[in-house]
Amino acid sequence: MGWLFGSNKTSMVSPEEALPGRSVTMPVPARHAVLDAPLAPPYPEGTEIADFGLGCFWGAERKFWQTPGVVSTSVGYQGGYTPNPTYEEVCTGRTGHTEVVRVVFDPNRVSYEELLKVFWEAHDPTQGMRQGNDVGTQYRSAIYTHGPQQQKSAETSRDAYQTVLTQAGYGEITTEIKPAPDYHFAEEYHQQYLFLNPNGYCGIGGTGVTCPVGLTSGEA
Repeated sequence: MGWLFGSNKTSMVSPEEALPGRSVTMPVPARHAVLDAPLAPPYPEGTEIADFGLGCFWGAERKFWQTPGVVSTSVGYQGGYTPNPTYEEVCTGRTGHTEVVRVVFDPNRVSYEELLKVFWEAHDPTQGMRQGNDVGTQYRSAIYTHGPQQQKSAETSRDAYQTVLTQAGYGEITTEIKPAPDYHFAEEYHQQYLFLNPNGYCGIGGTGVTCPVGLTSGEA
């Protein structure tokens, strides 16, 4: 979506230079337009949360709501400094955020490792501050983890996928992996965008290299 605003910001803003933001959170619909589940907490008992940044969040969210075992998804901004930013602010590169999908999943139906496989295969994690034609810090690849097991699984899956990517001629994975920072919901019109706008822009495209899911459990 970077072409919409001409964003070509590829250097992270400093906390001192980041936009001030606001204390008011972004209102979102009560229910998911596709899955008919809560968009915001509280989520169904027994579910867990995973956060992924893999380029334009419109197409990325669809990848996950189509995954069996996923209970709810939403899109938002994470990894930056500006509280409750607007989309226009994020597009300037002056908030430090990347576009992310928050995935609420039932671990009895889909494992975190299977979600990691969807994540890796849905984009090119070697591109740094861009994804395809979308250029800027908001399009960087990221995994924001909830707990030490997710952190371990994410790092193990990265190392396993790096091996097969290298064999396929790709460079180093640039994915940011760290404990989940504050999550800020994106505006209502971004939520389930490609369901509500079936012909809308989707910048998601993977490498075609399969992620070896059997090597991503963190126990390998």
